[in-house]
Amino acid sequence: MGYSEKFAVIVAGGKGVRMGSALPKQFLPLHNKPVLYHTIQAFVSTLPDIHIILVLPHNQLSYAQMVLLAFPERLDMTILVGGETRFHSVQNGLKAVCDNSIIFVHDGVRPLVSSDLIHRCHTQALEKGSAIPAIKVPDSLRVMEDDGSRPVDREYMRIIQTPQTFRSDILLPAFRQYYQPSFTDEATVVESNGGEVFLIEGERSNIKMTTTEDMLVAETMLKARYPDAD
Repeated sequence: MGYSEKFAVIVAGGKGVRMGSALPKQFLPLHNKPVLYHTIQAFVSTLPDIHIILVLPHNQLSYAQMVLLAFPERLDMTILVGGETRFHSVQNGLKAVCDNSIIFVHDGVRPLVSSDLIHRCHTQALEKGSAIPAIKVPDSLRVMEDDGSRPVDREYMRIIQTPQTFRSDILLPAFRQYYQPSFTDEATVVESNGGEVFLIEGERSNIKMTTTEDMLVAETMLKARYPDAD
């Protein structure tokens, strides 16, 4: 079976509360463009034939034009309405995906994902069926208990990132399940359906925009990557 088609389901449902902004964080300006522009551009520049599916809350659909106008040339992009949870939003996005494809599911507010990580995820998903970016935990960890806490061996812990990448014959059937609260990401959905997930080395720079400090770090990194950009 060939997997010639490529899809990126980009889920963006943030509200920007922790940013202290009335504008949802995925539309905030970052290096003179909306955050979502950089996220989408990372996939388009890496895999020019990829199909972009942007999933937004219904009350944010009007902002989509802001993202499209940031691209110098016309960008073909499918825009769909999200659901009550991340699971339902991804489920809606997958309705626009065809069989025999490789599917990336990515957080809209991870604009620093590199071409190298995208390529590595694509290659491993073709070979093994899945690629889940993960990085080592740099800090000490403790588990809270009724009478205090105890340390956890961080060597066995990983921080999970996106793009979580799968072959369509693995991801699409998994999302036909009924929702469960334990579905925290695409990997847990696939595992619940009997599928096996394989980790791949992520990137510490692939941060998720959550706070104002994250935006400042991302701005600095983008300036270093593209010093000649406007």
